[in-house]
Amino acid sequence: MIDDALISAARVSKAWPFQEAMKLVKRYPDGKPGGVPVLFETGYGPSGLPHIGTFQEVLRTTLVRRAYEIVSGGAPTRLVAFSDDMDGLRKVPDNVPQQEMMARHLGQPLSRLPDPFGKFESFAHHNNAMLRDFLDRFGFEYEFVAASDRYNSGAFDAPLVRVLETFDAIMDIMLPTLRAERQKTYSPVLPISEKSGVVLQVPVQVVDAANGIVRFEDEGETVEQCVFGGKAKLQWKVDWAMRWYALGVDYEMSGKDLTDSVTQSGRIVRALGGRMPEVMIYELFLDEKGEKISKSKGNGLTIEEWLTYGTEESLGFYIFREPKSAKSLHVGVIPKAVDEYWQFRAKIPEQPIEQQLGNPVWHLLRANGYHGGEGDTLPVSYALLLNLVGVLGAGATHEQVWSYLGNYIHDLNPAHHPELDALINRALAYNRDFIAPTLKRRAPEPNEAAALRALDEELARSGEDTPAEDLQTAVYEIGKKEEYGFDSLRDWFRALYETLLGSSQGPRMGSFIALYGVTNTRKLIAEALERSA
Repeated sequence: MIDDALISAARVSKAWPFQEAMKLVKRYPDGKPGGVPVLFETGYGPSGLPHIGTFQEVLRTTLVRRAYEIVSGGAPTRLVAFSDDMDGLRKVPDNVPQQEMMARHLGQPLSRLPDPFGKFESFAHHNNAMLRDFLDRFGFEYEFVAASDRYNSGAFDAPLVRVLETFDAIMDIMLPTLRAERQKTYSPVLPISEKSGVVLQVPVQVVDAANGIVRFEDEGETVEQCVFGGKAKLQWKVDWAMRWYALGVDYEMSGKDLTDSVTQSGRIVRALGGRMPEVMIYELFLDEKGEKISKSKGNGLTIEEWLTYGTEESLGFYIFREPKSAKSLHVGVIPKAVDEYWQFRAKIPEQPIEQQLGNPVWHLLRANGYHGGEGDTLPVSYALLLNLVGVLGAGATHEQVWSYLGNYIHDLNPAHHPELDALINRALAYNRDFIAPTLKRRAPEPNEAAALRALDEELARSGEDTPAEDLQTAVYEIGKKEEYGFDSLRDWFRALYETLLGSSQGPRMGSFIALYGVTNTRKLIAEALERSA
């Protein structure tokens, strides 16, 4: 049972998953007729491997699904991950073997292409398996549906009849949206040639809608062919609308680049006699330069790259926030996302329910039914780890980092801190690939050198067990003294970061000194002063 107080708070929450979920409450004020589950859908084109876009769409849809289950008081739901594997292969992907073989099958349905990896009955079956492994890896609860199964089995025959019956109405919707040249060849129905096996892009005439018979030209010959049983598929926007109609989809989100497709498919599903689902249009990711991410440019970030340097939870956290605003997606955003995830997680136990519902981590923890340990924290931030391994150098080891953590953590057993233990490997990778190659510690200016000498004298009077807060206070007091000529404490901290750590930004210095050790920090200061000599 869902607590009434939680339901009431969720219904007025400003958190976007609840705002989206309330669309479905308005759609079905008394629940979906007959107690049928509300159906959420995500789509996947298996011409390539799953990627961050696939992850974000399934995650965000799952967040709305869980939110709806709360605001509806526990109404049943389903999530369908749909693979459009009847689509014709338009281009041979660069990252698959047997390129020549694949090229011979251009235009044929993905589910009927040989698997270039030699593991599955088709290329689509290979990529569909990858999708399911991918979704299972993150613990998503979903039902997998392949277009090929529905078309081939005849499950889509009745909806295809409806498409043929409304053929003219669909043409009236689509033709005004097309260029003059495309209008000449456009058809809502794409027959599959019995000669070549190719998904044909040719004009089609409806001969007998009830029996699925259409007429078209195939290699110079006029052909009459039934569209049932996998002998045809639908054009993309019509296919999307038919799917909504056939499956009874209630909610689906998509990227901003599909805004026009949503509009046209919405008109088509209404022409079919169905109801358009509730939709959310999300913004696309940008690269570090603020440019749209493109597969052909290769300026994106893969799931594997993110998980090399960050955690699954941090990826979910980054994707959760502000889905309708464009965000940069590059390795530079990973450390902050990791630390912010844990900061928000630590807040949950202290927050009233209204604030919890606006906490991204609360939603992420509930996405797959996990409710425990919400207040867990990391004893050391990722930023601090990066500063430590940056000082230790590119040759730093996992064991070496743990030995320094002994200065900061009373319980040094890695088995008691599995999240931190895993994060150390990611910090070492991030340092190896992005920090160490560019790390350069500058020489301090005369006033900065004087302040560093003062800090060294203060540390000489401190023990290795001096609390981080006491060390932080000592650092503050030196920076505030007029004799060192800093316009602000920010300038003092920047000097510490740039001369000791080789970075323009850094951690709380008291925490860093406690972690790295007082004696070791004095050695860093001595090296910096030598550079100024």
